Amino acid sequence: QVQLVESGGGSVQAGGSLRLSCTASGSIFSINFMGWYRQPPGKQRELVAAITGGGSTNYADSVKGRFTISRGNAKNTVYLQMNSLKPEDTAVYYCYARITTTTPPSDYQFWGQGTQVSVSS
Repeated sequence: QVQLVESGGGSVQAGGSLRLSCTASGSIFSINFMGWYRQPPGKQRELVAAITGGGSTNYADSVKGRFTISRGNAKNTVYLQMNSLKPEDTAVYYCYARITTTTPPSDYQFWGQGTQVSVSS
């Protein structure tokens, strides 16, 4: 099995910064895609930023220029550096991964447990 473990959420004032991390572990053959989604109170979950196995990145328009997604050297950890945070960034942030597992050999989607980010004005 595969687990995604997140860390780094918290509460900050507007204009502040936070860094989220997510580490995948378990029966991993390859990580094809990792990303961060968020779900604001009363709203649907939305993609914030993503990085493919090849290193290509994608961002929601609302976070471009403020958030940066990156990977660790081992490529099983993804980071989300969030700068210039706004109250509208308040949400539960979820790590997401599409992984080819070794046992059984197949592609699966995995979600982290979620971490709260709260930005006050």
